[in-house]
Amino acid sequence: MVSHAESLGLSSSALPLLAAVVHERLGLSYEPSRYDMLADRLAPLVLERGFESFLDYYYLLKYDAAAAAEWSRVMDALSVTETYFWREIDQLRAIVDHVVPRLAAAGGPVRIWSVPCASGEEPLTLAMLLHEAGWFDRAPIEIYASDGSPAALERARAGRYRERSLRNLPHALRERYFAADNEAWVIDPALHARVRSWSVVNLMCEGDVAPRARVPVIVCRNVFIYFSPAAIERVAGMFAQAMPPRAYLCLGAAESLLKLRTAFDLQEIGGAFVYVKGDRDV
Repeated sequence: MVSHAESLGLSSSALPLLAAVVHERLGLSYEPSRYDMLADRLAPLVLERGFESFLDYYYLLKYDAAAAAEWSRVMDALSVTETYFWREIDQLRAIVDHVVPRLAAAGGPVRIWSVPCASGEEPLTLAMLLHEAGWFDRAPIEIYASDGSPAALERARAGRYRERSLRNLPHALRERYFAADNEAWVIDPALHARVRSWSVVNLMCEGDVAPRARVPVIVCRNVFIYFSPAAIERVAGMFAQAMPPRAYLCLGAAESLLKLRTAFDLQEIGGAFVYVKGDRDV
């Protein structure tokens, strides 16, 4: 079968080089069996540049000092933004019901970082849970959200969602926090404002990660499934170095650190599994 990229006349011989530079810069792992996917997603960017091959694009990304903006376009092209409200909700409930009370009792603001946040469904789900539990009236709660894709963040900032994003959300919460607007659902502005910032972050860049990871809770779900083990270890190491002595890391149900060298231990908290840095006294 001829791939879309091949049908456009683009030479694919440089795809291993392109996959390597993408992995080095973004952590995303493309094995040979997935080269066609990589090619199809990047082909429009290659053609827009007027290039005739992926090798030309590789040289741009690898060696051109002016290619920083191009990496944002690459991230937009490669991002998998499939997410929805109330996804893997048991783990988020465990954070709100068991971890937040402990952190609030210690004094100071309770800070949570959602990364990658895609189009905002996950941090806004956290905001709903915290609001429903009354935490915004009881303690200073700060939610921050980041993603590698500028396009995804623009959608998150807009706060407009299609029906598909709300498919798991309980009807009562849909009625409470959303208003219908033609074919979209618009999030309540007051709830949307609970997310203090939406920022572009490359998880492989320490300069991006370190300032934001100085929080006791990081929700980093369903991105490591696209990373190599070496990239996961690097990101988990940056998290651990920046997070306070007692800290919590949420991964997706299909992700694991158990075979890797990290500072986190897997624990069951409130019926859900969470990685914990620090002692085992929950």
